[in-house]
Amino acid sequence: GWDAVMIEVFRVGDQTPMQVSKAARAVIERLNQTMPGSLTLNVLRDRSEIFAQRAHLLLKNALLGLGLVFILLALFLETRLAFWVSLGIPISFLGSFIFLSATPFSVNMITMFAFIVTLGIVVDDAIVVGENIYHHRRAGKSMREAAVSGAREVAMPVVFSVLTNMVAFTPMFFIPGVMGKIFKFIPVVVVCVFAVSLIESLFVLPSHLAHIGEKRQTGPLETLSRWQQGFSTRVERLITHGYGPVLSRALTHRYLVLALGIAVLTATLGFVRSGRMGFVLFPTVESDHAFALATLPSGPSRKHLLDVESRLTDSAQEVIAGLGGEKLATALLTVVNENSVEARIYLTDPGVRPAGTSEVTRQWREATGQIPGLESITFEADRGGPGGGKGLTIRLSHRDRDILEQAGQDLATELSRFNGVSDIDDGSASGKDQFDIHLSPLGERLGLTSRDLANQVRHAFYGAEAKKQQQGRNEVTVRVRYPENERGNPDTLQDMVLQTHNGEVLLRDAARIVPGQAYTSINRIKGRRVVNVTANVTPRPRTEQIIASLRASVLPELKTAVPGLSFSFEGRQADIQESVSSLIQGLLLALLGLYGLLAVPFRSYIQPMIIMICIPFGMVGAVFGHLLMGYSLSVMSLFGIVALTGVVINDSLILIHFANLLRKQGHSIFRAIQLAGMQRFRPILLTTLTTFGGLSPMILETSRQARFLIPMALSLGFGLLFATLIILFLIPCVYLM
Repeated sequence: GWDAVMIEVFRVGDQTPMQVSKAARAVIERLNQTMPGSLTLNVLRDRSEIFAQRAHLLLKNALLGLGLVFILLALFLETRLAFWVSLGIPISFLGSFIFLSATPFSVNMITMFAFIVTLGIVVDDAIVVGENIYHHRRAGKSMREAAVSGAREVAMPVVFSVLTNMVAFTPMFFIPGVMGKIFKFIPVVVVCVFAVSLIESLFVLPSHLAHIGEKRQTGPLETLSRWQQGFSTRVERLITHGYGPVLSRALTHRYLVLALGIAVLTATLGFVRSGRMGFVLFPTVESDHAFALATLPSGPSRKHLLDVESRLTDSAQEVIAGLGGEKLATALLTVVNENSVEARIYLTDPGVRPAGTSEVTRQWREATGQIPGLESITFEADRGGPGGGKGLTIRLSHRDRDILEQAGQDLATELSRFNGVSDIDDGSASGKDQFDIHLSPLGERLGLTSRDLANQVRHAFYGAEAKKQQQGRNEVTVRVRYPENERGNPDTLQDMVLQTHNGEVLLRDAARIVPGQAYTSINRIKGRRVVNVTANVTPRPRTEQIIASLRASVLPELKTAVPGLSFSFEGRQADIQESVSSLIQGLLLALLGLYGLLAVPFRSYIQPMIIMICIPFGMVGAVFGHLLMGYSLSVMSLFGIVALTGVVINDSLILIHFANLLRKQGHSIFRAIQLAGMQRFRPILLTTLTTFGGLSPMILETSRQARFLIPMALSLGFGLLFATLIILFLIPCVYLM
C-alpha cells in the first residue's frame, strides 16, 4: 500500500563493489536521518553480498575438494610423495595467474568454477610421474636415479596427455552468442593451469622427490606410513589376485566384452534420444524474486489496470503470509504501465527463505486464478537468469493475418490439453479501438476520394495549419481544429460536414464508419506475417516430450488444415539448437586435433583410434550420473562431455604406451597388455578418484546458486568413473584385437 521509489547504484571507475555498497548504505542512513518517520528504505539486493555468498560457496567446495584429493593421494602413495604431488595444485593455480594477467580475466563465479574443474585433473600428470618414480625406486635405484629415469620414461605420454586436455576444452571458447561470452573463460583458465602443471610435474616434482632422504620417519608419521604401506600392500594384492585374473578372462573373451560395451552404449543413446531424460538450455536457476506480468488489451481504463494490480497484490500477500512472512519476502513491488501490470516478490536469501522461488511462483499463480479481460498473464521463477523466459516458443507463419491468428488460437488450445503447460499466449494482440472509414458510392459520385476524406478528418481532429508566426527566437504554428470537448466525442465524427466540389455532405452519408482495432505490432519474417505462441512447461524437462508430440501429430495436422502455414521452434529451443550445433562442430574439430596429437608419439594411425574408443563411453557415465542425482541433460552437461574427451584418454594413452614398451622388451601382445594393465592399475584408479574427489563437493552441493554449474561437474565426474572401467577392460581387449 506504499508508494515506492527503486534506486539502483552502479559503480563507475575503479571502485570495488564493496566500496559502492558501503557508500550506498551511507546515503540510505543519511536519507533516513533527513526524513525520519516518513520514509522507509530497504536494500532489496546488494550485489556485493551476493558475490560474497557465491565466492564463499565456491571456495568451500574448492577446499573440500582439495582435502579429498590429498586424502586419496595419501591412501595410495607414500606420505611424502602424496605431499609433493598435492603441492602441485596450489603451484599450478598460483602460477596460472602469470598467464591470466595478460587476458581480460576476472575472478567471478564462472572462473572460480573453472579452477574447481581442474582441481582433480591437474594432479593427474603429477601422479603418473610420481608413481613411476617410486616404481623405479622400488626396483632398487637411488632416489636421484629413480627421479631422472622415472620422469624421463613417462615424459612423452604426460606431455601429450596434458595437450589433449587443453585441446578438449577449447571448443567451449568458440560457443556463439551470450553463452559464449559467459563461458569462454573456462578454457582460458584450464589451459593456463594445465600449462603450469606440466612444467611442475616434469621439472619441479622430480627435483623435490630426488632430494627426499632415506631417513626413517618417527612419531605420528611413522604410524601413518605403516598404515599406508598396509593399504598399499592390500592394493597390490587386489591387482595381483583380483584385477589380473579378471583381465586375463576379459582378454580371452575380448569379442564378448566389446559386444557388451557396444550394447550398453547403444541402450544409453536410445534412452537419451527417447526424450525421457529431457533436455534444457540450463538447469532451473531460481531467481531471488518471483515475477508476474499481466497484459491487457490496448487502451484499458485506469480502473481496470488498478483492479488487476490489486488482484496480483492481494494474492501475493496471501502467499507470503502462508509461507513464512518476513522470513520469505523482503518487499512486494508493483509497476502499472500503459496496458500491463508487473509485480515482483523480492525474496530473502536462498539459505534463509523457507520455500523456493518456484514454489512461491506456483502458489502465487494458483492464488491469483483467472483474471477476466486479460490478453495474457505470465508467472516466472527464473526471470533474468540463465535460460530464463518462456519454456516453449513456436513461431507460426502465413501470408493471411486472419488465418494466422486463428491458427495461433488453435495451437494454444492444443497446448492447453498437455499436463504441466501454463501461461499460454496465442500470440494475437488486439490493438487500440479505432474507426475504419470506407468511402460510399454517394461520396464517390460527389467527387470525393479516399485522400480527400482522410485529409478532412485529419484537419478536423488533429488540426490544419493556418499560419506560422515568429515569437522571439521561436516559430509558432497555428492550427485550426474542433474544440477539445468535440474531439473527444465519437458522435462528432458521425455529424462531421465534408466539403465537396458540389457542396457539403455529412460524413455518415458519404462514408461507412466501421469500428475496428489497430495493430499493436506487425511482425514479418521474409515478407510473411508471424506470430509466436508461447507457454511455460513444468517441470522443464517435459518440454522435449511435448515438442516430440507436437512434431508427431499436432503441428502436421495443423499444417494440413491450414495450407501455406509453416512453423519453427524459437526461444530456448533455438538457443539449444545453436549451442548444440556449435558444440558438435567444436567436438568434431577437437577429436580431429586429438587424433593428430596422438598419432605423433605413437607413429601409428591405428593406436590413436584404440585410445579414443573410450570417449563415447564417457557419455554413459555422464547420463547415469544425471539420472542418479536427479538432473536433466543441459547445455552445461554437454560442456562437461566435451571436456571429458581429453580427460578420459589420458590413462588409456599411458596404458598403451607401456604396452608398447613391454612389446619392445620381447613380451607377447597378450602378456604385454596384461602386464601394462596391472602396472598402470594404481595410477589409473588414483587419477580417476582424485578427479572425482575434486569435483564431488560441487556434485553434492545443495545450494540453488550453484545449480546451473553442477551438470558440467556431473558429466566430468561420473563420465570419468565409467570410462575407467572401459580403460581397464575394453581398451586392452581392443588393443589385443
